[in-house]
Amino acid sequence: MPPDNNTPAATDAPLLPIHRQPGFLSFLLSRLAAVFAMQIQAIVVAWQVYDITRDAMSLAYVGLAQFLPMVILLLPAGDVVDRFPRKRILQLSWAVQGICSALLLLLAQANHGSVIEFYVVLALFGCARAFTGPTLQSMLPNIVPRAQLAQAIALNSSIMKVAVISGPLLGGVLYSVGGGSLAYAVCLGCFIVALALLMLVPVRYVEKAKVLESTAWKRFSAGIRYIRYQPIILGAISLDLFAVLLGGVVALLPIYAQEVLHVGPEGLGALRSAIAVGALLMGLYLGVRGIKRRAGHVMFAAVAVFGLANLVFAFSTLFWVSMIAMLVAGAADMISVYVRTTVIQLATPDEMRGRVNAVNMLFIGSSNELGEFRAGSMAAGFGVVPAAVIGGVGTLAVVGLWMRLFPTLRQVDRFDDAR
Repeated sequence: MPPDNNTPAATDAPLLPIHRQPGFLSFLLSRLAAVFAMQIQAIVVAWQVYDITRDAMSLAYVGLAQFLPMVILLLPAGDVVDRFPRKRILQLSWAVQGICSALLLLLAQANHGSVIEFYVVLALFGCARAFTGPTLQSMLPNIVPRAQLAQAIALNSSIMKVAVISGPLLGGVLYSVGGGSLAYAVCLGCFIVALALLMLVPVRYVEKAKVLESTAWKRFSAGIRYIRYQPIILGAISLDLFAVLLGGVVALLPIYAQEVLHVGPEGLGALRSAIAVGALLMGLYLGVRGIKRRAGHVMFAAVAVFGLANLVFAFSTLFWVSMIAMLVAGAADMISVYVRTTVIQLATPDEMRGRVNAVNMLFIGSSNELGEFRAGSMAAGFGVVPAAVIGGVGTLAVVGLWMRLFPTLRQVDRFDDAR
């Protein structure tokens, strides 16, 4: 991959504290602004579309319009990320998403009764997001030294939780004050801020470009082969896929809030926030202390704790117990994300990161979507409590099986061993 033209590649810069590494704070703040825009827009566009149609299926189409283009384009996007300057790709992706916010602003001001135009804009938004995910994942190792990558990943993940927690709340407030026009204007402003801050980020740690395969298919298949024959990467990616696919209970929270815990919409919001708060607190801790040894064992233990916390939630009829379970599940998931992401980044050569991260993003998106379908369909067939119990037990079974199937991943001690 060719280096960014603005700055030369660097490999031996002095090891400064992470917050003083050139460009890291700008990168963090630019991503925070973009995530705020996405979170605000997600809640506002869903509310506005439902307000127009009063049809629950319209909300399904809102998600589908964004999800399908993103899934279709993720793997080609990974190839693009490995061939062209990543900073430029991210700038173009955020610029297109900002244009989508501007188009939604125009649609909100037009105030007509059709939602087809909203779906078209959201499909374009999904296309742009397909390039955002692999680029962000691949770009961070180009900004900070290898020795500080784990710390940077932890801080990056935890700070993003701030937007995930507060973005929807801010979106609701903006919509209630000024309608969709004000909310989309703020989203557009956030993307402009993100682009401005990204200009300040130097790309300093880029490995020497290598000659890539001649055709797109050969490049794509090379990425798949690399993952297949690297047990550390294959094990880390597939562990997340099956653990979330089986163990996630987020889709069941509305049913638990109404029928098991009897807490209403406020309690539902608290349960959703508890997951994010647990992840935020653990991410901040990992950003300061980190994991120095036995990283593989820690990751498997964290996924097991995630499954156990979901089991406690499944059987709980007390709101405070359920809150603690969700808090612990969020914290355990953050540990797993921290170790897994760091291992994948360190085990992947720079010229392959775009394709590997695209596959990883595809697995994450699929596990979330299919996990919600699994939980909902099991709840419909067996009841909500059995569905949650089956998921928790399934997660523990996956941990035991993956520890046997991927001993190399289990035996990772220090992060640098991932190479």
